[in-house]
Amino acid sequence: MTQTQLYLISPLDVGGDFPARLERALAAGARRHGDLVTAFQFRVKGMDQHEAARLAAPLQAICAAHDVAFIVNDSIALAKRLKADGVHLGQEDGSPKDARAELGREAQIGVTCHASRHLAMEAGEAGADYVAFGAFYPSSTKDKGDAERPTPELLSWWTQLFEIPCVAIGGITPDNCAPLVEAGADFLAVSHAVWGGDEVAAIEAFAKVMRG
Repeated sequence: MTQTQLYLISPLDVGGDFPARLERALAAGARRHGDLVTAFQFRVKGMDQHEAARLAAPLQAICAAHDVAFIVNDSIALAKRLKADGVHLGQEDGSPKDARAELGREAQIGVTCHASRHLAMEAGEAGADYVAFGAFYPSSTKDKGDAERPTPELLSWWTQLFEIPCVAIGGITPDNCAPLVEAGADFLAVSHAVWGGDEVAAIEAFAKVMRG
């Protein structure tokens, strides 16, 4: 079984000193274990593509320097403009087939599937490179309420039946991530747990649980 890796999601505010914070977080992951952080999702809301591209440029360069995939949230068009490594799609953001046609064969395409086995299987059939389940815990970033709260057993079911990687998302911290790792999550998507405090300490705390 492959080891679980971290998938970092940006805060909504990626200006100011955030590029330096991202550099510190990725460097910390590399120091602990070179493959701990595998992807970074650029998630901004309510701005035009020109401004988004301006903010993305230094972050994309930092990710490239650390061999971390740079994934754009929601927007196939922005991902194409930035020549990003991939795009993460919500259920209302277009299909994996459309994204593949726009971004090419090498793009990494992920799809939010909430707590739905059906949506995940549909995403896989449509060509998704990974499926994301959650929110597993209360989250200000990725939460649709208790009605769609999955359990770790969903991850175990998926990994036993399918080869497409799965991402666990939603309110994940170093203190509550162990059951998701044990259930077989390929990636833990985290945001506030890293950017809400000392990012280096957070990465090291995740590494302690995920790598021992």
